[in-house]
Amino acid sequence: MVKGTLYIVGTPIGNLEDITLRALNTLKKVDLILAEDTRNTLKLLNHFEIEKKMISYHRHNEQDKISQVLSYLDTGKDLALVSDAGMPIISDPGQNLIYYLVHNHYPVEVIPGVTAFVTAIVKSGMDSTRFTFEGFLSVHKPKRMKRLKELKEETRTMIFYEAPHKLLETLKNMYQVWGNRNICIARELTKLHEEFSYTTLEQAIEKISLEGIRGEIVLIVQGRDEKELEQEKVQAFQEKDVKELVKSYMQEGMDKKEAIKLVAKQRGVTKNEVYQECISL
Repeated sequence: MVKGTLYIVGTPIGNLEDITLRALNTLKKVDLILAEDTRNTLKLLNHFEIEKKMISYHRHNEQDKISQVLSYLDTGKDLALVSDAGMPIISDPGQNLIYYLVHNHYPVEVIPGVTAFVTAIVKSGMDSTRFTFEGFLSVHKPKRMKRLKELKEETRTMIFYEAPHKLLETLKNMYQVWGNRNICIARELTKLHEEFSYTTLEQAIEKISLEGIRGEIVLIVQGRDEKELEQEKVQAFQEKDVKELVKSYMQEGMDKKEAIKLVAKQRGVTKNEVYQECISL
């Protein structure tokens, strides 16, 4: 028997008019819908007068449900995978399932739809030629701080998802690690109370500390200035003594003689002067 197809279907992130005709036709024709929360998906189906059997498929039952999904596909049934809002898989369950299906030759099709982080960066006004999507930071502070430190010298625009009750702490952590940065807080995208706040980490911390914040949030943060970063590297290089420089080049694989010759050229001194300082290496 021919295997059924799994359709990954993008759904609206707020405004129901953002659903595509292709998505509606797909939801109508499949045999079953895998829904992150069947109650939320039911509202969508009812709005478009679609009656379809659903089973819950979320982060906490994903591993248990994969065998059930395979049994449906193996009998030729077509399934649709939807999340509560936007494109499935993006910060949502389903990645393990898709990985298994594509590596075991099951038919998989993507029905594109609106995505919160793309919607947010388009209106943020920040550099969108190169950006990195970070999704949700870890709820565990040590892991969260470790990731922020790893991103400290990131020059691309950074995009994060964050819950409203965690946003203030996240902003404080970012300010602690990165200092002040330009940011955009996109809230309740495509909904009645959609709001874009163009501000800085420092200003946002002050405002949210006083007023709080509600709704689903996408946070866009400006990356490090490339020229400023390069100047810091040059300054750090210049502040290193010749012995440190020779040692660092040797650690990169140069032999001592080559490293001494290079450092002498870079510093405008004789090879003998550098050699005298590096005898102990």
